[in-house]
Amino acid sequence: MNRLMRMLVFFDLPVKTAAERRVATQFRNFLLKDGYHMLQYSLYARVCCGMDAVNTHRARLYAHLPDNGSVRLLTITEKQYAAIEILVGRLSVEEETDFPCEQLSIF
Repeated sequence: MNRLMRMLVFFDLPVKTAAERRVATQFRNFLLKDGYHMLQYSLYARVCCGMDAVNTHRARLYAHLPDNGSVRLLTITEKQYAAIEILVGRLSVEEETDFPCEQLSIF
């Protein structure tokens, strides 16, 4: 049985020069094209169906890493992700309509 997993990518990239901003933008665009959605600035998440899909997307992530900055990956189960607490603010429009299987139904 495949278990729904959530991949969380945290990053802090330099953006002082035009070249650095271009690299940061390219990385963010890659994340969006690969099915991630922005939870907060510099925090993106995507749903995967099982560890095979996680490993596929982890390999894609490694292939698109910028040369500088800090990028971290945390993979958790959908049940763990559902226990997230919002301490200040509220759900974004994307989060309110983000059903765990919505992305998977495309396939």
